[in-house]
Amino acid sequence: MKASKIAYKPVGLALGAVSGMLAGMVFRQAWKALGHDEDAPDATDEERGWGEVLIAATLQGAIFAAVKAAVDRAGATATRGLTGTWPG
Repeated sequence: MKASKIAYKPVGLALGAVSGMLAGMVFRQAWKALGHDEDAPDATDEERGWGEVLIAATLQGAIFAAVKAAVDRAGATATRGLTGTWPG
């Protein structure tokens, strides 16, 4: 394993935590903006219908994937700018 890849591991873990928190905030704001309750439904929420649960899960997954990709890409680009090598 390359030294740059090993050195990037802790950075990648920290970026993963940051992206998870950021994605959660974006999802909550998007859910409210769509005119739904403040809290998105859980899959086991008995009072919510299938459609609402599946829409919430789809939106949440898309937001999490997009935010994670953006944060990971920014981290890799910043690493290349600092070290001159692409982590990976």
